[in-house]
Amino acid sequence: MTIHLAQHYGMCFGVRDALRSTHAAAIQEPVTTLGQLVHNPVVDAHLATLGVRRGELDQPGSATTRRVIITAHGASDAHRQRWLQAGHQITDTSCPLVNKAHQALTSLVEEGYHPVIIGQRQHVEVRGMLGDCPQASVLLFPEDACCIPAHHRLGLISQTTQPLDHVLRVVEAVKQQHPQSEVRFVDTVCRPTKQRQTALEDLARICDFIVVIGGRNSNNTRQLTDKARALGVQAQQVETPADLQPEWFRHIAHVGVTAGTSTLDETVRAVMDRLQTFSSAQ
Repeated sequence: MTIHLAQHYGMCFGVRDALRSTHAAAIQEPVTTLGQLVHNPVVDAHLATLGVRRGELDQPGSATTRRVIITAHGASDAHRQRWLQAGHQITDTSCPLVNKAHQALTSLVEEGYHPVIIGQRQHVEVRGMLGDCPQASVLLFPEDACCIPAHHRLGLISQTTQPLDHVLRVVEAVKQQHPQSEVRFVDTVCRPTKQRQTALEDLARICDFIVVIGGRNSNNTRQLTDKARALGVQAQQVETPADLQPEWFRHIAHVGVTAGTSTLDETVRAVMDRLQTFSSAQ
């Protein structure tokens, strides 16, 4: 069995920076993350060893430490103000590309567009955008385009971890559903998401099976798994090497490996090592 590692995989710069900032803060004083710092249980376990606590972004008072940490998924300005007013000091680890999406949404509103977010309403990133722009419509699928209120100008952005091809299908559906409206789309899908999706397509051309590594509640990791299957390749998502099952790889000649943007490098290496033991045993 030959093992192929994707050209682009694993932790992005936004997650690395969030981890570094949180680690540095936790060494200095007790800290509380306002939600899951990144969607990965291995990272959660590491932070627990540092004594990092967990609070809820929507619940000032859920943190007992003076310093709180806004996660890589971002937050609204209203959230930040509430925590400051409650007497906390903030370490903000919001990904710059998430902040860029917030800015794009604000700019569209200022230019007179009805704001539309393509993404998952309950995802923490989208909830942060809605905190800044509560009047925004949220769509996830092309068939949701009929739910947008009539408006002569519609301004669309995307949750940063949605696959671009999916986002473009939703944009086209909005244009067809609202032919009398001016529809402007600002592409806020982040570059790391695009790179990992493209690298997955390359793997799918040569592999019989693809292992996707990352937290089960990570949107971009789940999207990689879904895309592999949509391309007709067997795929399984794992969080750690212990999740790998030898029977998955019987009669498999080429297995691909990729990982979501919140997956640690050491987790990828450990999965590769375990796959190599399976290969050696064949």
